[in-house]
Amino acid sequence: MPDRYAVIGNPVAHSKSPQIHAEFAHQTGQDLAYERLLAPTDAFIATANAFRAGGGRGLNVTLPFKGEAFRYAGRLSESARAAQAVNTLKFEGDATVGDNTDGAGLVNDLERNLGRAVAGARVLLLGAGGAARGVIRPLIERQPAQLVIANRTLAKAQLLAQSFRGGIEASAYAALAGRQFDLVVNATSASLTGELPPLPPGVFARGALAYDMMYGMDETPFLAFARAEGTATLADGLGMLVEQAAESFFIWRGVRPDTAPVLKLLRQATA
Repeated sequence: MPDRYAVIGNPVAHSKSPQIHAEFAHQTGQDLAYERLLAPTDAFIATANAFRAGGGRGLNVTLPFKGEAFRYAGRLSESARAAQAVNTLKFEGDATVGDNTDGAGLVNDLERNLGRAVAGARVLLLGAGGAARGVIRPLIERQPAQLVIANRTLAKAQLLAQSFRGGIEASAYAALAGRQFDLVVNATSASLTGELPPLPPGVFARGALAYDMMYGMDETPFLAFARAEGTATLADGLGMLVEQAAESFFIWRGVRPDTAPVLKLLRQATA
């Protein structure tokens, strides 16, 4: 019997994780089965426990359960503690190990797939929710010249900045006027509703990269705004999805897959 893994969420039917992990398994010769697991919004723990009791070895966790998974895990990685959220669960005997690979996924996509160094860059992170929190630690570790968190509610950005060490700056959107950044990452949920974070014009430096964590949709309002501002390098979050999945795969199997052919396959499927 192959080892069983799954992605758990609600909704979960749209998830590309089964395809991604099937490609990783084929590439690395790992014998595993990966499925989608729809959990009722009030039954994450019961669903996870039932999967584990049935022989499940690990779970990827997506919305809205990353916070619950953080509380469910008995042991937490430093990345999970920093993010206060878990997107990867590994079942080791009686232990439940929680990790968060979102930040590593973002940084790996930036550096490996997009050829964009975070070190020394002026970085603007839009949003102060869970998606933003999940990527701050890996960004800080790359030692950017600046890391600014911008949010509609300044106090929320300030609280998030203060919860990390490393000289992170918090800003309201309007206060960004006159400033420029080399990397602008949209970690808000605005793209899901077809909205644009209220960025002032001129924030994209010459040669900047505009990165939207959302994927699987037409050009988002954020990326359209960046294009109109003259930003030539635009990216969605599909690469981050594949890279964070590769980190999960490594945690589970101890083997690091090659992400490039899998990302190429997904890009071709959505072209």
